[in-house]
Amino acid sequence: MSLDTPVTGQTRIPVEERLFSLVLALLATENGLTKAEVLSTVQGYRQDFDTGGDNANLERKFERDKDDLRELGVPLETVQSPGDPGNNQNLRYRIPRGAYELPADITFSAEETTLLNLAAMVWREGSLSAESRRALLKLRSLGVSTDEPVLGYAPRVRVRDAAFDALNAALGRNAYVRFDYLKPGEEKARLRTVAPLALVQHQGRWHLAAEEEGTGVRKTFLLRRIVGRIQTTGKTFEPPAGDESARALLELDEVWDAHTAVVEVEPESDAATRLGKRRGTVADGDRLSLHYSDINIVADELAGFGPEVLVVSPPELRAAVRDRLIRTAADHG
Repeated sequence: MSLDTPVTGQTRIPVEERLFSLVLALLATENGLTKAEVLSTVQGYRQDFDTGGDNANLERKFERDKDDLRELGVPLETVQSPGDPGNNQNLRYRIPRGAYELPADITFSAEETTLLNLAAMVWREGSLSAESRRALLKLRSLGVSTDEPVLGYAPRVRVRDAAFDALNAALGRNAYVRFDYLKPGEEKARLRTVAPLALVQHQGRWHLAAEEEGTGVRKTFLLRRIVGRIQTTGKTFEPPAGDESARALLELDEVWDAHTAVVEVEPESDAATRLGKRRGTVADGDRLSLHYSDINIVADELAGFGPEVLVVSPPELRAAVRDRLIRTAADHG
């Protein structure tokens, strides 16, 4: 996923808003959309789309967004163009409505329905938002048949980490910040003072790329491990040249590709579905080879699947998952 605080020349669109708009657009058409139609019409892409120009960065953003949607369990499909099979430029993308909706045999009690209605009030309902209406008209002008009711919602929930807004503000001012950072295995958080260079989302988690004050050493911090408030020091810095968000994502991708785990999953389980759609996963029957960037994060994730997952390797990941399951069992008697 891409930086929510854009580089010069790009438009600031929250990542979750872009993903939500992408889901709406791909649900709204039965035949799907080509990459060009997505980039030129969907909120979060169209603002930076250059007709007839170079859209390589935008295309990479779309590829990362597709990976993130699939990892979240969204059934995104790729469909060959009937009139031009084998041409990747004419591939169409869609989310089949039947595969995305709840199964017909799932029902809710009156109390559950009430809670769902309350949750729905967090979202703005009713008429189309201005952005959704603009996208709908643009799709229709391209001859794409759309189902209007699906575009009647606009997101209002913010799911970023607590440190995001303060770091985002510091990025805009090129201001040094300090914060307490708690690494796994350490009992006490350590104070860090850094020059923030980029905020990026990688595999569904926000990271800060930064340089340490004094040493200039470049480090990446996971926002969920920042504890306490973000404080500014009153000092500013000259930002380095180049696309820091692209550099940070490339570094995170290299870490991701360098770590591989082998797990066995229960057939047709939630674990099989979600882990099987994880970017870079290779399946051999019920055995999956999957990538990860942080052993503690992936251990939390795998432990959350309970008996649906058995870690085969590496041994340190197997031990980490086992420890989490033992603690869970002890906590619940």
